[in-house]
Amino acid sequence: MSEKKTAITPIRTVDYAEWYQQVIAAADMAENAPVRGCMIIKPWGYAIWEEIQRYLDRRIKETGHQNVYFPLFIPLSFLEKEAAHVQGFAKECAVVTHHRLEEKDGKLIPASPLEEPLIVRPTSETIIGDAFSRWVKSWRDLPILINQWANVVRWEMRTRLFLRTSEFLWQEGHSVHATAQEAKEEAERMLKVYCELAQEVLAIPVIAGEKSEGERFPGAESTYTFEMMMQDRKALQAGTSHYMGQNFAKAFDIRFNAKDEKLEYGYTSSFGSTTRLVGSIIMTHGDDDGLRLPPRISPYHVVIVPIIPKPEKEAEVLAYAEKIKAELMGKSFYDRPLAIHIDKRDMRGGEKNWEWIKKGVPLRIEVGPRDVESQSVMLARRDKEPQEKVSLKQSELVTSVPSLLEEIQKNYFQTAQKNLQTHTRRDIQTFEELKAFFTPKNEEKPEIHGGFVIAKWCGDTKTEELLKEIKVTIRCLPFEQSGTTGKCILTGRPATLDAVFAKSY
Repeated sequence: MSEKKTAITPIRTVDYAEWYQQVIAAADMAENAPVRGCMIIKPWGYAIWEEIQRYLDRRIKETGHQNVYFPLFIPLSFLEKEAAHVQGFAKECAVVTHHRLEEKDGKLIPASPLEEPLIVRPTSETIIGDAFSRWVKSWRDLPILINQWANVVRWEMRTRLFLRTSEFLWQEGHSVHATAQEAKEEAERMLKVYCELAQEVLAIPVIAGEKSEGERFPGAESTYTFEMMMQDRKALQAGTSHYMGQNFAKAFDIRFNAKDEKLEYGYTSSFGSTTRLVGSIIMTHGDDDGLRLPPRISPYHVVIVPIIPKPEKEAEVLAYAEKIKAELMGKSFYDRPLAIHIDKRDMRGGEKNWEWIKKGVPLRIEVGPRDVESQSVMLARRDKEPQEKVSLKQSELVTSVPSLLEEIQKNYFQTAQKNLQTHTRRDIQTFEELKAFFTPKNEEKPEIHGGFVIAKWCGDTKTEELLKEIKVTIRCLPFEQSGTTGKCILTGRPATLDAVFAKSY
């Protein structure tokens, strides 16, 4: 029996890392830039990011945040004010030391040293903290809730498109509050927004929880995360929120006159998510024919492919396609009017179809002269086999599309949820068992190894060093704890905390 032909080679089970790169190339989403570690996001990849932005920007504003913009360059002295923060980011910082170029021996060389080196933004806690120190005077000024959409630079040695690049796009929110409770609640509220985005819009199930001390954001009192399982059973952290306590307030003198007229330090929080979310969609939903986009995040809900066997039929087929598009655009899916595209390029219908399969568009509609005569269409769903098509009357199509999109959205989530549930183990109790689970001995059956392990942990951050041997980390301490007592999987000591252990991106 011959193997099934696929649009992507290698397939996922042969070389997952290369499959991921090939899906990006086949869907024409991005490519490596001339600058090492950076990427050029192409129109289809950026359109997906825009849909994420559109949803998330609205939700962030609904929580009371207002959009701002801060400089790309941060004075070096700002990073030095918060010791844990600078220590956490020092190795990743890109530094500007000169301005102006001069020609010498036919080459351009930096000419004038800056009085103070500038850091290219790795994150904005420090420069925003400096602004908060001027903006906050009284308890009446609080809370201050801001967000910015920007780019950041973290000098990475090993990069992968969308997942880890030296420059990437993100949003970062920041707040300052009068009390610790308000700041903690803000960090928790924004994590819930992220979880809603992941599960309801991206169709990716998550485990939400708090980071261990060893995995905490530099300078934070608490870091909250949502962890996703990719199809290769590795974890992906796609966004975090942080309760900073008064660490940054004291470093940057963010003080206010309280109601009792005493001068108090504020409490701050921050949250951020990145273009890594695009990578999570690829790795969670993609198949061996390319990308599969959840309808709520797809730039197009439907692509209409006109099939024109003879030039004299072109006008009537295109007119029929325009008629269908106009009727469908009168419908909506959640808060979006249906996004419909007619592919009018002078190409064979099969080539067009495969291009949109690889790009992951939820629904494809073929229309040709016979369809015009019968007032019907041929409909294909991306969550089905490529050759699987059904004939629908035009009148049925218009009323069916929103419900079909809903089915596809749910199917993708359920498939991802099954992957998470199937490969999450709760029966591994010792460090030796943990090592065996993450160290495949039988290369012919790698599917029996790897995934998430939820087990007891004593909470001693020093024990996290043991995990480096097997390249595993504690991804989070889930908010949903079992409340039972057991033995720490790393030390055997009595333990009550449940922790998620996994390899990660």
